[in-house]
Amino acid sequence: MSLLSGKKIAVLDDNDTILMLFSALLEAHGAQVTTDTTGEPFLARMADALPDLILLDIQMPDMDGYQVLAQLKAMAIEIPVIALTAHAMGGDREKILERGFTGYIAKPVDTRSFPEQVAAALLHT
Repeated sequence: MSLLSGKKIAVLDDNDTILMLFSALLEAHGAQVTTDTTGEPFLARMADALPDLILLDIQMPDMDGYQVLAQLKAMAIEIPVIALTAHAMGGDREKILERGFTGYIAKPVDTRSFPEQVAAALLHT
């Protein structure tokens, strides 16, 4: 049995290919995955169905990941939120964690270790 079995994971990224890849990887390990490409519909759904974990892209066209995270906090939603970002420069991880994210996964992801990284984020919350 996978550590992700039955876990509800929301993935928010503006790239459909990334959404399909992450969904396939997580579902193969037993997770229930919902996806969105923009912030507004994602935030609207949070009032009805809360996931166990949110994977959130930092750079998106309508609302960036920081704005989405701020809205989640304003809604008093206390769910672990892992930043997904191509920004992997020195200091980026610290900046992301200081802004309130629970964790950080750099893109491109290693598809072999990605499910384990997500499971580890769930275990440390």
